[in-house]
Amino acid sequence: MDNRVINRALADAAPRPYWLDQPDAPAPTEPLRTSGTADLAVIGGGFSGLWTALLAKQRDPDRDVVLLEAHTAGWAASGRNGGFCSASLTHGLDNGAARFPGEIATLERLGRANLDAIEETVHQHGIDCGFARTGDLTVATQPWQVAGLHEVAERAAEHGGQVTLLDEQAVRAEVHSPTYLAGVWDHDGVAMLDPARLAWGLRAACLRSGVRIHEQTPVRHLSSVDGRLRLETPDGRLDASRVALATGPQAQLLRRLRHYVVPVYDYVLVTEPLSAEQLTSIGWRHRQGISDSGNQFHYYRLTADNRILWGGYDAVYFAGGRIRSSQDQRPATFQMLAGHFFDTFPQLAGVRFSHRWGGVIDTCSRFCAFFGRAYGGRLAYASGYTGLGVGATRFGANVMLDLLSGQETELTSLRMVRSRPVPFPPEPLRTGVIGLTRWSIARADAREGRRNLWLRTLDRLGLGFDS
Repeated sequence: MDNRVINRALADAAPRPYWLDQPDAPAPTEPLRTSGTADLAVIGGGFSGLWTALLAKQRDPDRDVVLLEAHTAGWAASGRNGGFCSASLTHGLDNGAARFPGEIATLERLGRANLDAIEETVHQHGIDCGFARTGDLTVATQPWQVAGLHEVAERAAEHGGQVTLLDEQAVRAEVHSPTYLAGVWDHDGVAMLDPARLAWGLRAACLRSGVRIHEQTPVRHLSSVDGRLRLETPDGRLDASRVALATGPQAQLLRRLRHYVVPVYDYVLVTEPLSAEQLTSIGWRHRQGISDSGNQFHYYRLTADNRILWGGYDAVYFAGGRIRSSQDQRPATFQMLAGHFFDTFPQLAGVRFSHRWGGVIDTCSRFCAFFGRAYGGRLAYASGYTGLGVGATRFGANVMLDLLSGQETELTSLRMVRSRPVPFPPEPLRTGVIGLTRWSIARADAREGRRNLWLRTLDRLGLGFDS
């Protein structure tokens, strides 16, 4: 694709997340400016924290729950993702089966029940987030990926998934791209939604349930005082009997998490709305979410107003794990993504992009969430969702509440909950390891999936890096 065509397509793209660029976003609540107490304090107003607060009130309506958010609810990863709400709790069946073979059947059952519960909550609270159980289409774009899709379909069917294996003709009948060679359609394991509106809807449900929410209230320090946990903010203080830490990579108030989580930037483009003619040219009547099968993969979907959201592929770790707002924009990545977009849909040449953005996701070496307790069991945390947290954060919220209860439950008995990922090495070795791994992953894609010695070593150690 000619760079001039790509430059024209990107020229007017607004440097902000499409989902958050809506005129009816709720006004922020008042910051915490006093000293107070709570039965449960939730730190973080993304999906993880919002689900924790709401489920805590559902379990015990009399519980005094306070949620503290450094900016506004849903502003970070929860409002910047693709809006894929998956039943998988383990970043896909293959990853879960490799890491938790003895309980993958249970995790798949819990994941589907979790997705059902999210759908029920959306309807119960009237959350207008465009929730649609369209399923997900995984496509092969290189010959070496086709056999892998056959294996994916077989494993999914073994675990009760409603999947259809599509050959080249069938997958191109679903979505008209000359790059598609085969596909697997998971019919009911993924829903498409507007993630910002889900966050805002959960926020409203929390407020109606009696949760006290203070936005623009970063927690600067956490300590134990007289048997309670003290949360210090710029203008106030909160003493809580229990704390749920749900901050992702932005505010690591527990030093131990720094060994297990790295901040990785993901980048996204959104097109202008497609015309009826353009939409017809690509088919996509069933509006599934789509991802391709490379180690470096794209994810994409249609929005409610018929834009195409196109993201993924170029996951970036900045040296030293820096998190800066300036890194939300990366022209080289946007150029690359736009080129890949037009390779996939050449019939859309001339379409322009309306939005471009990036943001941090919390990645761990096992690519799915891990959990734990601190301060003698008075604090619980969930972290490391690795970009698949839209659905899994509700499960994580229930895990944190079970951990805080001090009782053994089905969730707290899971090996997934009791175990930890392999830690990342310290800096500067961490930056070198991640850089080498990204290079090796790209090389594997270019060599028909063949993994070099470095990747095979990481596979044996259970330590890796996923795009």
